[in-house]
Amino acid sequence: MDEALAQDPYSWLGAVATVIFCSRFYLQWYYSERKGQSVVPVGFWYLSTCGSILFLIYGFIIQSTVGVLSHAFNIIIYGRNLIHIWREQGKLSPAMSRLVHGLIGLVVLTSMGILAYTWFQEFEDTRNLAPKERNAIWLWIALGVTGQGLFACRFIVQWLVTEARRKSVMPVVFWYISIFAAILKGGSHIGLAEWWFAISVIVPMPVYLRNLVLIHQDKDKNSHAAGA
Repeated sequence: MDEALAQDPYSWLGAVATVIFCSRFYLQWYYSERKGQSVVPVGFWYLSTCGSILFLIYGFIIQSTVGVLSHAFNIIIYGRNLIHIWREQGKLSPAMSRLVHGLIGLVVLTSMGILAYTWFQEFEDTRNLAPKERNAIWLWIALGVTGQGLFACRFIVQWLVTEARRKSVMPVVFWYISIFAAILKGGSHIGLAEWWFAISVIVPMPVYLRNLVLIHQDKDKNSHAAGA
């Protein structure tokens, strides 16, 4: 790992992105412990947005196909959650809504270009490799794409529930999907020696587990109160 990091002059950017992106779940954990139940503070979405954009740039620089795919469209989910939060707080004006949606669209279009270029470059770079080496790389990439598909599903579920309730909420299934997806995607990044991406996926796992514990404790407390 040290050798891989030494060969990456932009590892500092990966480190900053990792700290910001991982801190969102530890901030969420802190607030959940204070409340005694699983809650998501607004800071979670700000950190998610900043960390994801930095990871998108870092993934483009190191030509990480899975890394770029992981962060290409997250801004849609994060932005929509912030819009619902601002609306609920009475801070969302029509002009602000148009501006935010415009910025989201701009980031998505840029991300699509980065994604297309990165994947094309990966095909070019692996074309002349020995079949065994090429197949190994694409197997790791396929594992990462599967994991990212699950990661995307968790936020799609969260987004659909949020849109249905017109407020930012985090359903319990989000945490179950997160654990399984992290195992797959973390394995992919390790296999591809993309260490900062691997760390960013693995480090939040204790938070996923703790949220499930808090959710089930809260359910037990409510069921006992209802039965009293």
